[in-house]
Amino acid sequence: MSSQVLIEAPGVHRLAPHTPRDPGPGEALVRVHAAGICGSDREVYQGNRPEGYVRYPLTPGHEWSGTVEQVGAGVPASLLHRKVVGEGFRNCQVCDRCHAGETTLCGAGYEETGFTQPGAMAPTLTLPARLLHPLPDAADLTAAALLEPAACIAAAALKANARPGERVAVVGTGTLGMFAVQFLRANSPSELLVVGTRRDREALSRQFGATHFRTKDDDLPGGFDVVIETAGSADAARTAAGLLRRGGRLVLTGIPAPGADGLDPTDLVVRQLEVHTVFGAPPDAWAHTVRVFAAGLLDPLPLVTHELPLAEFPYAIELVGSGDPKVGKVLLRP
Repeated sequence: MSSQVLIEAPGVHRLAPHTPRDPGPGEALVRVHAAGICGSDREVYQGNRPEGYVRYPLTPGHEWSGTVEQVGAGVPASLLHRKVVGEGFRNCQVCDRCHAGETTLCGAGYEETGFTQPGAMAPTLTLPARLLHPLPDAADLTAAALLEPAACIAAAALKANARPGERVAVVGTGTLGMFAVQFLRANSPSELLVVGTRRDREALSRQFGATHFRTKDDDLPGGFDVVIETAGSADAARTAAGLLRRGGRLVLTGIPAPGADGLDPTDLVVRQLEVHTVFGAPPDAWAHTVRVFAAGLLDPLPLVTHELPLAEFPYAIELVGSGDPKVGKVLLRP
């Protein structure tokens, strides 16, 4: 019998029997190829996910790729056997925010695959077919398992609206930072600076398109038109704001610890900075990500350092939180 990861309560998990759920009307059953682990999965396991944004017991897994095996009534048969990725937010489709395309702000409340709904750390996942994004037949499903974090950064890139020839920067050199570099590079900037805490990330940053690299302890230049912050700390947010010219555009994607000191409101007003934030990815960001990936402009594979079976979930969680510079994206393979 196949197994799934089941987190019964913070710090308590087991491998539980998995029975595929046949798709109902409007649904599809996907055979999971791989599921990625990120910091929010560690939050779920450790019990420090914000209240209302997790529901136990739970099978985690919001970053995934797979192949459609069954479809329910009303779903086009052409979706069968397609390689796919899928949006996580289970939006209502009828509130004003959903009609505006802002599904991550759905007025019906928060529901998301891998947090309040069963996730992909299991052999199969059944979900609304409308959330699926088909991939090219030749797509690498291991690489595609990273398209969920890429879509979150695509949302940031779309909000940043970087124009060709602008000076742009990324603060943070993890998975999200490296995706931000790739999306910004596609807009033909005149300069693309990456700021991180680890000098060993310089080579990868330049491989993805950075023209300059600094650590946060270096003397940092200013005057940038656009900065995307991906590091998830208040210090990183302040560093990102400091890089901008007056009237520059800042997009924050990281979530600092509760109670962290924020940006200086006087500085924001006096310099007329335009500040955006991102929590998840709406449909336009997903569609943008899949297009860029299909065009060969997005290369997630170099970010993957570990592929493990579901039984090694505790070790995978430990790896993600280890701080080891040799650990990048960790995938679980059902």
